[in-house]
Amino acid sequence: MSQTAHLHPFAFPAGFEEEVAGLQGPIAIVGAGGFIGAAMLRTLVGLRKDTYGIILQPFMPWRLVGLPPSNVVTCDIRDREAVARLFAHLKFKTVFFFAAYGAYARQTDSRQIYETNLLGLLNVLEAAEGGGINAFIHAGSSSEYGLNCAAPPEGAPLEPNSHYSVSKIAAANLLHFKGTVGGLPTINLRLYSVYGPYEEPDRLVPRLVESALSGTFPALADPEISRDFVFVGDVIEACVVAAARGVKVASGRSLNICSGKKTTIREIVQIAKEAFRIAGEPAWGQMQKRAWDRRDWYGNPALAEKLLGWKARTDVRSGLLETAAWIKGAGRETGATELIPLPRSRRLTAVIACYNDARSIPIMHERVTKAFRSIDVDYEIIFVNDASPDDTDVVLADLCQRDRRVVAIEHSRNFGSQGAFLSGMQIATGDAVVLLDGDLQDPPELIPTFYEKWCEGYDVVYGRRVRREAPLVRRIAYKAFYRLWRNLAAVAIPVDAGDFSLLDRKVVQELVSLPETDQFIRGLRAWVGFKQTGVDYNRPERMFGETTNNFRKNLWWARKGIFSFTFAPLEALTYAGWILTLVAFLALAIQVVYKLMRPNIPHGITTIIVLVLFFGGLQLLAVSILGEYVGKILEETKQRPKFIRRSIRSNGRKLTTAEDVEGFVKARSRHGAS
Repeated sequence: MSQTAHLHPFAFPAGFEEEVAGLQGPIAIVGAGGFIGAAMLRTLVGLRKDTYGIILQPFMPWRLVGLPPSNVVTCDIRDREAVARLFAHLKFKTVFFFAAYGAYARQTDSRQIYETNLLGLLNVLEAAEGGGINAFIHAGSSSEYGLNCAAPPEGAPLEPNSHYSVSKIAAANLLHFKGTVGGLPTINLRLYSVYGPYEEPDRLVPRLVESALSGTFPALADPEISRDFVFVGDVIEACVVAAARGVKVASGRSLNICSGKKTTIREIVQIAKEAFRIAGEPAWGQMQKRAWDRRDWYGNPALAEKLLGWKARTDVRSGLLETAAWIKGAGRETGATELIPLPRSRRLTAVIACYNDARSIPIMHERVTKAFRSIDVDYEIIFVNDASPDDTDVVLADLCQRDRRVVAIEHSRNFGSQGAFLSGMQIATGDAVVLLDGDLQDPPELIPTFYEKWCEGYDVVYGRRVRREAPLVRRIAYKAFYRLWRNLAAVAIPVDAGDFSLLDRKVVQELVSLPETDQFIRGLRAWVGFKQTGVDYNRPERMFGETTNNFRKNLWWARKGIFSFTFAPLEALTYAGWILTLVAFLALAIQVVYKLMRPNIPHGITTIIVLVLFFGGLQLLAVSILGEYVGKILEETKQRPKFIRRSIRSNGRKLTTAEDVEGFVKARSRHGAS
C-alpha cells in the first residue's frame, strides 16, 4: 500500500498514484460524507493536499473522522448562490460528484430526491462551467435502467421504476447535454452494487460480514435475487481513470461500472460461509423485499473496458475479506484516538438544558455517553447553555474540543428550560431525541430502557417519578398538582411525568413546528398524541448547588400548565355565576317572604359586609382568571421567538454571526441528504 494507508484500506495497481498526481487541481469531492465519497476523499487527500470534500452537514461525519478539517467544506448544493461562491473561491478543476438522495429505502421524500440529484447537480455543473473545469465525473446508478436491468449495454432503453431512477436518468441526460453541446468534460458512471469499507452498516454486505465474523448469518431475503457486486476500491480507480483520460474520449457519455458477473444472494452467502468458515445454514425470507427490487440485476462493463481500459479487479471473496479486515480495525482506519463503534441505522440525540450546571456537565457527558454506547447506537449530545451565570460556556468549549459528537448552544439570555429544549430539538439530527435537565436529576442510565420501549414501537417514552428525594410537603404538592392537572386538562396528561423523555423524530418535528410562543413541553407532548408509555424511576436531588425552583416558581409552572391546557377555570366561573344568581334570586324571595311575615325584623350590617366581600372577592377572582387567558392571548399575538441563540459550538468551531448560526441550523434541519 502507498503512504496513504493510514487514511484508507485500499490497494491500487501500479500507476494509480501517477494518475492522481496528473489530475488538475484543486479537486472537489461533492457528497464526501456518504459511502463512496468518503472512501474517495480518504484515498485522494493523502496524495493531493488540494483535495476538498464537500458535505451538507456542518459537523464531521463518522466516515471522515481523522481527516484534516481544512480539507472538509460545508455547502448545501441545493443553494445555488452558496455553490457559486464556493467554486469562485476554491476554483476547482476536477470534480467528483457523489451526492445523492433516494438510494436507500428510508429516503422516500420525492421532492428531496429531485432537489439533490438533479437541481443540486445543475448548481454544481453551472458553477464548474464558469471556472474552466477540466473533468467532471458523476456517480450515476444502475437504477437508471430500471426494469431493463439484466446486463443492458449503455444504449439500452431506460425504463425507470422509481423517483430515484427518474432523477438519475435526468441527471445523465443533463450531463450528456453539457458534455456534447456545452463542451463540458463530463462522464456519467453508472455504478452497480458497490460494497466495501465505509458502506452503510445496515446494507447487505456489512451485515453479512459482521454476522460472519461472529459465526452467524443475518436475516436474508430471496436467495435468487442477483446483483452485480463491485468493490469500492475498483470504483475509485474507475473514477480516477475517467477523470485522467476518459473525458478525452467519452465526454458526455454514460459508462457501466460493474463486474459483469451475476451473483445471487445465495451465492454471496455461500462465498461468505466458506471464507469465514461459518457452521450451519442461513434462514431465508426473513426480510421484506422492496417493491422496486428486480430478480436479475447485473451489468455489462464492455464499454468501460474499451474506452477507459478499466475492469473490476476484486472478486467477491476478496472484497468480503477486505471489508472484514476494515471492520475489525475501523477505529484505526479513521485515525480516531479510540475505537469508534460502527454506527447503526438508528441515531439518537440527547438535548440537555443547562443553567448553573457547570460542575454537572462533565459528569452528565460521561454518563450519557456511557448510556448510548451500552446500546451501540450512533449518537450526538447537544448542550443548551441558557445564559448560565457560572462558567458553563468554558466547560462546554472544552468538551466540544474533546468530543466531536458534542454540540453546544448558548442563548442570548435566559429563556427557560422549555426554550432550551426547543432550541436543541430544532437542530437535532437523531431519529429520536432524549430530553434531560443538566442538573443530573434525570438519570441518563434510564436511556437504554427508553430505547427499548422506542424499539417496541412507542413514539414517546417519558420518565414517571414514582419517588422524589425532596421534603415531604413538596412531594405532596407535586403529586397533588399532577392529579389536579390530569383531571382538569382537555387531553390525557400522565401524572408525575416531567420533561425527561425520549421523543421520536416525528414527535419532535410536530413540537418544533407548533406556532405558539408559550410552550409547555410535558403538556404538548401529550397533546400531539402518538403512542406513549412511561418508565418509573426515582428522581434524586441536584448533585451540585441549590435548586432554582421555589414556591413562587412552582406556582408559576402550575398556572402555566393549567391555563395552557384547560378552560376549566372559565367553566367554573360560568357555573358559579349561574349558581350564585339562582341563590341570589332564592335569597331575595326568602327575604321578601320573611319581611312580609315579620315586618319588624332588625336589619344587620354584618350580612351586607359579608356578601359584599364575598361577591367582590369572587369578581376579583373572575377578573384574574380572565386576565390569565388574556395575558396568554397577548403573549401569542406578539409572536416573539421562543429563544435567541448567541452562538453554536460544533466540531471545534464557534459560530457567532447570525448568518453562520442560521446556516448551521438550516443545514442541520436538512441533514438527510449526503
